[in-house]
Amino acid sequence: MQQAIKVVFFFLFATSLALPGCKSQKAALNENTAPSVEMSAPLEKALLWKIEGKQTKKPSYLYGTIHLIPGEEFFLPEGADNALKNASRVYFEVDMDDMMNLGKQIKLLTKAFMQDGMRIRDLLTEEDYGLVRQKFEQIGLPFAMFERIKPMFLSMFIQGDMNPGDLQDGKISSYEMVFWEKAKENEIPVDGLETLEFQMSIFDSIPYPDQAKMLVETVKSADAGSEEFQEMIDIYKSQDIDGMYYKFRDEEDDLNAYEDLFLTKRNENWIPVMESVLPEGNVFFAVGAGHLGGPHGVVRLLRKAGYTLTPVFSEIPARKSKKL
Repeated sequence: MQQAIKVVFFFLFATSLALPGCKSQKAALNENTAPSVEMSAPLEKALLWKIEGKQTKKPSYLYGTIHLIPGEEFFLPEGADNALKNASRVYFEVDMDDMMNLGKQIKLLTKAFMQDGMRIRDLLTEEDYGLVRQKFEQIGLPFAMFERIKPMFLSMFIQGDMNPGDLQDGKISSYEMVFWEKAKENEIPVDGLETLEFQMSIFDSIPYPDQAKMLVETVKSADAGSEEFQEMIDIYKSQDIDGMYYKFRDEEDDLNAYEDLFLTKRNENWIPVMESVLPEGNVFFAVGAGHLGGPHGVVRLLRKAGYTLTPVFSEIPARKSKKL
């Protein structure tokens, strides 16, 4: 039973915080989707940004996370720890208190199932189904438990060959978990820019066959995925938030049409929520770094709204050599 609970938590944690987290979701912008915010010079390379202006009484801070990262690669830029500890409130993409609530975990898990008794087997050829099943067996997850789960959710398990024990044993770290624990340690209230229910509902906007294509693509690229994942980590550690956004921009993908759903609209929806708490200041916002850069990124949207965003520079950590 305890192992089942761990699987439920990891499942919801990985899926809810990985938007847009996998290769297929980092799709290129459609040529018909013109940016509403004009791109000027590339953004400075920084993960931590000070937010001031527009009658704010105190500065607030915006931090770009990478939701899941190998434990040995985890780092915090200078100034991030103090900005967090001195905050009066911490905002994540979703309320991390909800993420840690077992009752809500179980309730939300029911939303992960496909409707009308649909199974993964019904969406794939025999060959592709065999590939997916074999991959899950390789990472120690009995696929019979996941036959009716929405394909896009299943893709999260294959990213970097993660498993439910990785967060506990330190092989994988989460910036959200670290920040949440620090907030609790300092008795700082936490909140979310959107709800878990909303994040889960996004997947319902994508037809099951398209989700199934993404799942098979993820399985087939799993061997190369570790190199791709390392490349993303290197870009993250260089604090190049525009680079993170554009890494996959030229990639062709069946899910190109959904970038607006996964990224642009969510960024735009967050701005009014942020503006509602920015006047008092002293707020620490932690969202995926892929949301900060690009023409529709949070940095440019806040600047367009009249705020002054100043990068807080720090030394860029060196890439760690892999152990032989």
